Amino acid sequence: MEYQEAYSKLEKYGQLHVFKYYDDLSGYEKEALLEQIANTDFEVLSQCQHKEELNPRGKITPIEVMQLPEIEEKREEYTKIGLDAIKTGKVGAVLLAGGMGTRLGSDAPKGVYNIGLTKEVFIFQRLIENMLDVVRQADAWIPLYIMTSDKNHETTTSFFKEKDYFGYNPDYVTFFMQDMAPASDYDGKVYMEEKWKMSTSPNGNGGWFLSMMKWGVVDKIKEAGVEWLNVFAVDNVLQRIADPCFIGATIATDSAVGAKVVRKNAPDEKVGAMCLEDGKPSIVEYYEMTEELMEAKDAQGEPAYNFGVILNYLFREKDLEEIAAKKLPLHIVEKKIPYLDENGMPVKPQTPNGYKFEQLVLDMIHELDSCLPYEVVRNHEFAPIKNKTGIDSVESARKLCEENGIAL
Repeated sequence: MEYQEAYSKLEKYGQLHVFKYYDDLSGYEKEALLEQIANTDFEVLSQCQHKEELNPRGKITPIEVMQLPEIEEKREEYTKIGLDAIKTGKVGAVLLAGGMGTRLGSDAPKGVYNIGLTKEVFIFQRLIENMLDVVRQADAWIPLYIMTSDKNHETTTSFFKEKDYFGYNPDYVTFFMQDMAPASDYDGKVYMEEKWKMSTSPNGNGGWFLSMMKWGVVDKIKEAGVEWLNVFAVDNVLQRIADPCFIGATIATDSAVGAKVVRKNAPDEKVGAMCLEDGKPSIVEYYEMTEELMEAKDAQGEPAYNFGVILNYLFREKDLEEIAAKKLPLHIVEKKIPYLDENGMPVKPQTPNGYKFEQLVLDMIHELDSCLPYEVVRNHEFAPIKNKTGIDSVESARKLCEENGIAL
């Protein structure tokens, strides 16, 4: 993008402050900033002005969950269906790894964090080892698509090469980068991270398929004949990926999407709960759980919203393309955003100072007509690492790994 074109774009969206230091930049820095302006959707920033009106929720009602006893009864049947799908190359896996280990006290990608006690055991390693269990069971490699971000792409790809992909066949691994969204102050003015770089953040866990399309990865998926994509988050070191029984259950019940869920440990636990919204599958976030929803009971007298999602979903690729053709809702999240002050000095705020803009998986699910919430044993498949200590931490994940016989 040429300077004048970039100037016009910034002027249109009231963001001319982005060029404050332009004349002081090197040739490379000018080029990088112009390219970033060209690739940035400033339209989202206008949403700040009426964020309270965005995404009104519909009527929330309970959804039927496939619980452990029913799964056990049909485990053999479902596993066979799932293994057949894997063996015939119809299943791929998508690892969402665009984040950094900031809350763990690390400046590196979250996946390279070492949770080992007596030896090195990296978060990425644990996920790959879980996938290798299925590869051995099916005697077939599963295409793995790893989503990075502009903040961690080079480090992540180098790390996998350095570790020889932890034994995974690199021919079946594809990296792609997540789209970024601008981060702004409360008035919708984009922050500057550097004099030559606007502040951005990954565009949420609902933006992964659009990013795959942008990087040409979807073409690769179609060429390979992949029909189902198991998308999962980087931070759960116990999750089973491309789980044949889960895949088989989703296919056998003719569900548009499968969602792994765990029984909540408390009504107000900080996990989203599967539900119906206006009769279609959806997720009610923990901060939306009213007293009424927490106290509601299902037909069996059990808590009606008792199953939390763990960000492990199985989507049909053809449905994802249809969803991508629509415009998913935008979610505005208050965050702490590092920025340059009026004197060009870097500031790391201690409290939230602006907004990030995200698309969420729950809206992808809500676009579909059917969903299979599939219960898994919590202590065997749910060890999220969000904090260094306490709840959902490195400490709690280590205990659960050891409980499952994983040497650290």
